Amino acid sequence: MVFSSLVFLFAYLPITLLIYYIVPRKGRNIFLFFINLLFYGWGEPLLVFLMLFNVVVNYIGGWVVEKNRGKGSAKAALIITCIIDIGVLCVFKYTGMIINTLNMFGLNIPAVDISLPIGISFYTFQTMSYVIDVYRDDAPASRNFFNFGTYVALFPQLIAGPIVRYRDVAEQLIHRRETLAMFTKGVKLFCVGLAKKVLIADQMAALIKLILATEDPVTHATVMVDGNGVLGTWIGLIAFSFQLYFDFSGYSDMACGLGNMMGFEFLKNFNYPYISKSITDFWRRWHISLSTWFKEYVYIPLGGNRKGVPRQIVNLMIVWGLTGLWHGADYNFIFWGLYFGILLILEKFLLKRFLDRLPSAVQHLYAIFIVIIGWGLFYFTDMSQFAQAFTHLFDFSRGLGSEKTLVSILSYLPILVVAGVASTPLASKLYGKVAGMRYIWVAESLFCIGVLTLCTAALVRQDYSPFLYFRF
Repeated sequence: MVFSSLVFLFAYLPITLLIYYIVPRKGRNIFLFFINLLFYGWGEPLLVFLMLFNVVVNYIGGWVVEKNRGKGSAKAALIITCIIDIGVLCVFKYTGMIINTLNMFGLNIPAVDISLPIGISFYTFQTMSYVIDVYRDDAPASRNFFNFGTYVALFPQLIAGPIVRYRDVAEQLIHRRETLAMFTKGVKLFCVGLAKKVLIADQMAALIKLILATEDPVTHATVMVDGNGVLGTWIGLIAFSFQLYFDFSGYSDMACGLGNMMGFEFLKNFNYPYISKSITDFWRRWHISLSTWFKEYVYIPLGGNRKGVPRQIVNLMIVWGLTGLWHGADYNFIFWGLYFGILLILEKFLLKRFLDRLPSAVQHLYAIFIVIIGWGLFYFTDMSQFAQAFTHLFDFSRGLGSEKTLVSILSYLPILVVAGVASTPLASKLYGKVAGMRYIWVAESLFCIGVLTLCTAALVRQDYSPFLYFRF
């Protein structure tokens, strides 16, 4: 089940909220725990048992770590729990990649078909951070199994984040207070996220299939569209950049909005990354919860910048290699992570002073150019397809694109402009200027009604369109 589905919008969500507010406050986490499992197991019920296994292992691990804090047994419990978490993630997500890698060395290991549980990377990182924080004495171990289970399986952010650390919501799990103001804020934020996903991201996906690449119906591999030319390739990658941003930030907005409706406050996951003037700035604004996780639980424990420049460079490359691997079980994701790792190192030690002297517009163009090329690495799992697309970006002998490509671009030009404007803080700044007006609630209500109407109409006529980050 996805947020941008008619079943969720007009059945699951209203029924869940109705029962949630009817249930006495002390029983709301228990209700949420079971309704979360229903949400997660909607498509594949057996995966609920994997989720429950994760909850039980980390609940026990946190309890053992706290009870034995300061002893060797606490460290042993931490290591065992993390090994189990990482082991389960590797089995379900990376078995195919490991087998393919071994077969490259002459082995003939048969392929194993293992379904990837949606959101496993997100909830695995959440539970690992919980046990680590308990070990560091940065968070208390949960005394209530249902409270902890609610934290792990909370349906708003379960499938595609943001990655919520236990220490950030521990108090809310026990003492949160649902208010009309929070609920109203949540509805508005959810509508913004829904509009991002349905009205922008899904339209970008349709454009990509027309002018950049589509899926082969037999092999399911990504296949370049013939005749896209220089303009078609650039617009295709720009459209994918917009799709990825509005898809993922839209989900994060909806997750935060749903959390607000139930009294939770989650940390912001995106901060207008496409207005960045450097790659360093971009990664302070994009998927903030993931960057924070790797910084706190990988980079700093490895030594961070405390052991000299050579060690710092090694630490950064490890972090960004793992960041790429976290996103997917294909080598293109590792190359994507290392690509950004190298650029961040270059900016930090060589380019910063030079970039700071450039005009603001040039800095921005530099960052956007680097990011768009990076999203090409992210999009094409087949490196030969990426190489072909990359050459098309600069091969003017191919022309701007076929007539079909140019017509497709023109037909989607208005939504491309909307996406460009919506990826900046302009709308937020305009809203901030009128937010205090007396009858602003009327405009807000009309906005929410309009978004729901347009999105419902779009969902009725379009095919199923899952969130991109479900596969991670």
